[in-house]
Amino acid sequence: MYIVESYTTAVVLTFITMLCWGSWANTQKIARGYRFELFYWDYVLGILIFSLILGFTLGSNGSAGMSFTHSISQASARNIGNAMLGGVVFNLSNILLVAAIAVAGMSIAFPVGVGLCMVLGVIINYIATPRGDAVTLFVGVALVTLAIVLDALAYRKLTSSQQTTPAKGIILSVMAGFLMAWFFRFVASSIATDPVIPEAGKLTPYTAFFFFVMGIVLSNLLFNTFLMKKPITGEPVTFKQYFSEGPKGHLAGILGGMIWALGTALSLIAAGKAGYAISFGLGQGATLIGALWGVFIWKEFKAAPKGTNLLLALMFLLFVAGLGLIIIAGI
Repeated sequence: MYIVESYTTAVVLTFITMLCWGSWANTQKIARGYRFELFYWDYVLGILIFSLILGFTLGSNGSAGMSFTHSISQASARNIGNAMLGGVVFNLSNILLVAAIAVAGMSIAFPVGVGLCMVLGVIINYIATPRGDAVTLFVGVALVTLAIVLDALAYRKLTSSQQTTPAKGIILSVMAGFLMAWFFRFVASSIATDPVIPEAGKLTPYTAFFFFVMGIVLSNLLFNTFLMKKPITGEPVTFKQYFSEGPKGHLAGILGGMIWALGTALSLIAAGKAGYAISFGLGQGATLIGALWGVFIWKEFKAAPKGTNLLLALMFLLFVAGLGLIIIAGI
């Protein structure tokens, strides 16, 4: 299997993670008009397809470590369960975040949900596997969190007509952020400490990612079916509507899932060299990528009120500074 051998390579992979996590949602714009509940089935299908492709390519080629199939055959039930639990927790948190955005808007859901996820997630992963300078790492995390808050304030100015924030939206954001902070640790706990030296019952990053995805797939049968019957917004949707969707919508969903899956897999692969806290923290810079898409490609802030550009400029500066410190923490 392919193993990351240098910290520089690990950082490059986490930047690709940022790009993927911050870009996959653009596929929803391609599938405009395709209900999220239906889009999500294709999104999960794309994740599953990519996990298998990755397992039988990078996860099977090379002289170091166990192959994808060998790792599956010797995996313990406990480690398989932990990886799958990570998938269930992620899937539930992802749906709750979508619900929070629908109820309270991005200006609340992102700083509360994503901010809490990043801070708590880095703490959890650093305590479990301390690697890197703690002070530098957490100062960097604080700067990125502040940047997320500024991003939210910019969106608040853009949608200044919204005067009140439903308590339900804040509760959903907190629940989403808390759950999302844990999924990475569940998956990481199933992976061998040293990928070069086989560890009985433990998984390779590729196998752990596959079982993580299986947790998403199986839980989606429950979560998304319920969401179709009880949608956050709009009327209930049916599987008949899913199958009547044209190829453009289905392909966009599958592509979105594969892009997200690439980012998540690379984050797990890079963590072996960078450490799980740093890998997770850098990945959360995806909010910066999403903001760049919104500002420069989709022109979301074209008609924004005075003062918004200053908030965006400060946000970008804080993101760059914070991500830089997170990188330095691991050197």
